[in-house]
Parts: sequence; C-alpha cells; structure tokens
Amino acid sequence: MDMRARPYRSVLYIPGSRERALEKARGLPVDAVIFDLEDAVSPSEKVSARATLSAALTQSYGQRTRIVRINGLDTEWGAEDARAADTMQCDAVLLPKVETTAQLDALAAITDKPLWAMMETPLGMLNAAGIAAHPRLAGMVMGTNDLAKELQSRFRPDRLPMMPGLGLCLLAAKAHGVVIVDGVYNAFKDAEGLERECAQGRDMGFDGKTLIHPAQVEIANAAFAPSEEEIDLARRQIEAFSAAEAAGQGVAVVDGKIVENLHVDTARETLAKAEAIAALAKE
Repeated sequence: MDMRARPYRSVLYIPGSRERALEKARGLPVDAVIFDLEDAVSPSEKVSARATLSAALTQSYGQRTRIVRINGLDTEWGAEDARAADTMQCDAVLLPKVETTAQLDALAAITDKPLWAMMETPLGMLNAAGIAAHPRLAGMVMGTNDLAKELQSRFRPDRLPMMPGLGLCLLAAKAHGVVIVDGVYNAFKDAEGLERECAQGRDMGFDGKTLIHPAQVEIANAAFAPSEEEIDLARRQIEAFSAAEAAGQGVAVVDGKIVENLHVDTARETLAKAEAIAALAKE
C-alpha cells in the first residue's frame, strides 16, 4: 500500500498491560493502534507489560499499523522498553515528549524499527522542523493534553491556545513527508464535540486523530475519509483534465472552477486514499 495513501484516520491507544483490551483491538475498525507502555501502565506493571504486549503482538492485527509507545529514555524503563519493542512484531516505536533530534538518535541506536515522535512540549513545538527531518522518523503524534499542561492554557472548543503548536508540527510533518495525527478528545461520550474537533483537524491537514475509547472510532473514520462528494469531484477533475490535455489545453474547468495539474495530483491522492480505506474495510 502506498504510504501516502495508507489511512491513519483512527489511531487508538490501548494499554499494553491489558490482555482483554489487546484482544478486543483486533476486531475494531481502526487504522492504527498505539500499544501504550507509558501513561496507561502503572509503575508496578511496567516490566510485566512488555511480556504481555509482546505475546499479544504475535497474533495478527490485520493491516492495522502497530505502534508501540515506550517510556522516555530518561526513565528507568525506557531503554528496556525500546529493546523489547525492537523484538516485537510491530511497525514502529513511539517516543514520548520528543524535544530534540538527539533523543531520536538515542532511540535509533537501540532499535531498527521506524520511529514516531510524541509532540507534547513547548520545546518540541519549537524544534518540530528538525524532528520531522530526522531520517528515521515516520510519524508524529500530537500530545495535546501534555501541551496544554505545559502551556498552562485553558480548554476552548476552538483550540485557539493549541494553534501555534499544531501549526508548527503540521508544517514540519508536511515539509518532510511524515504522518501526523491529531491529539485526543477527552470527553469520549461527547459525540458532537468529537465531530467538531475531527472536522477542524481534517480541515487543517491532519491525517487522523488519536482516540482513547472505541466509541470514538466511527466518528474519526468518517471525518478523515474522503466524502462521496470529494470522491465524485476527484473523478470528474481527472476526467476533465485528461480531456483538456487531449485537446491541447493546460487547464480544465469543473463546477466553474479552474483545474490544473496540482488539483489533479490532489484528486489522485483522494482516490488512492478511498481505495486504501475500502481495502481495509474488506478485512
């Protein structure tokens, strides 16, 4: 599957210590799972969670992207987490609170897996461009709860306090071609609020949203998938531009709007993503 087309609409956190949750995740219609060894696991379970998660990952999760979030390398568990993750059947290792490329270098020295970075501190925001440019980095995850704590900001439905950080990370990820997923929505029973925040994140350019509860999956999947209208428009743009080219013209017109090469590129990406989502749905 084309990595740019691969869906990351829904990225669900699952505690690495909970066997029942690990089993349930295999049947959920999520695009990716973050198997958490950090915040969701108590200190007393940190060591045993590695073995629990390793055993779970020997079983198939289909085409879902499997990401293991370790503890920070500055903690007593981080280095061992990284060594354990390197032997697990996962697709990537996620490092919390990334602020410098040196932290990614340290993780890269332990594991050969693709690296993902949690972006959740002011310094991380300011260094986002360098972090996204790291040769081993494949994805970025916004940690908006920790960022709000560090900023001492208040919650607002429009997320105005988050915008500088979200924007910096988005620009960095898009500049260097890495996946970037939005932060969690804490009120997991508030469907309308989640829909609103997903729509905002999709409009900004995020590839998907991290989730804390299976009840949030359907909303995120719908929000970050191309709509039927977008798919129809993409097809018509491609057809119109092909006809224009055949007639020796460099532009086409669809629905009263100019269609150029750049619009056709976007249209093809839209169709590729829709095809990739359909392929996942057939599992």
